[in-house]
Amino acid sequence: MTALKAHEVARYLARPDLSEGIFLAYGPDGGLVRETAQRLIRYFSGDDPASANVTIFDGPELQADPSLLVLEARSVSLFGGKRIIRVRNATKSIVMPLTELRDDPGGTAIVLEADNLPPRDALRALVEAAKLGRALPCYPDTDETLLALMRDTFNQAGIRADADVAPTLRDILGNDREITRRELEKLVLYAASNKTLTREDVLLLCADNGALAIDAILDSTGGGHAEKLELALNRALAANVNPQQLLAMLNTHFGNLRRWRVEVDAGKSPRSVLDGLRPKPHFSRLGALEQQLRLWTDPSLATATERLLQAVSDTRRRPQLADAVLRRTTLALCMMAATH
Repeated sequence: MTALKAHEVARYLARPDLSEGIFLAYGPDGGLVRETAQRLIRYFSGDDPASANVTIFDGPELQADPSLLVLEARSVSLFGGKRIIRVRNATKSIVMPLTELRDDPGGTAIVLEADNLPPRDALRALVEAAKLGRALPCYPDTDETLLALMRDTFNQAGIRADADVAPTLRDILGNDREITRRELEKLVLYAASNKTLTREDVLLLCADNGALAIDAILDSTGGGHAEKLELALNRALAANVNPQQLLAMLNTHFGNLRRWRVEVDAGKSPRSVLDGLRPKPHFSRLGALEQQLRLWTDPSLATATERLLQAVSDTRRRPQLADAVLRRTTLALCMMAATH
């Protein structure tokens, strides 16, 4: 039985102990889940990524026809190369085909991405119990891991950051690894020539950026503020923020709300739940998040998550309609919040 701890995942990704089997990246940090899956795929692809045979499925697609997973895993690659299957938005609906592949994956690496899963979830339990299975939990960065990520990123790029850069950036960033990586990449590119970063650089590049526009979209959608939502969407899309990424972040946001709501339903106040988070949300968002925890119930958050997953699936099938799907979905959720 192999159930990795969250702090063991980074070390494992540097040198996975299996070349085939079922690998489950799961947790509330959607950005870190995607990053973990991508790192696994890069590792399995080896020195010649172009030769790897990577097939991508979406959870709802396999839910409609689970046999596709087995057929793909058992099929022979026409051009050789490592066979890799990536399943986004994986759920327990694919447990049956995975059971068939668990002990004999035929050399295939099956990389699953999932939301936060409780220990008794059938999908998580299957992977953790499998000899050729590895479950990799992906939880939001703590202050410690976030500061370590900043330090490692700047050190690798040979950049000297002033002492107040890290705390300033920590206060600006949210808890989604994908946003964090994007902002750090922006700062590294900015400092590529002089190899130094100051607090003023961080405020210039990040304080009025896509991350804050994204926060406005998340909180306007969850808080039922249609006018603010429209302004935030226009701003983000004008800045070329990917609408598919926005939908993924919305899915993570509503997943977080649902996880926090469990604590509220258990008797905690919304503010005490938020105060207990590590890392804490930026102080400027606490009021909005508290309002959302009061507005949404667990059943309504479940409905919202299902709608977001469908929207993500729709945009992958028809990416040319991503803007329209994003606007339609966020407005519908905004109206749900406004009627609570």
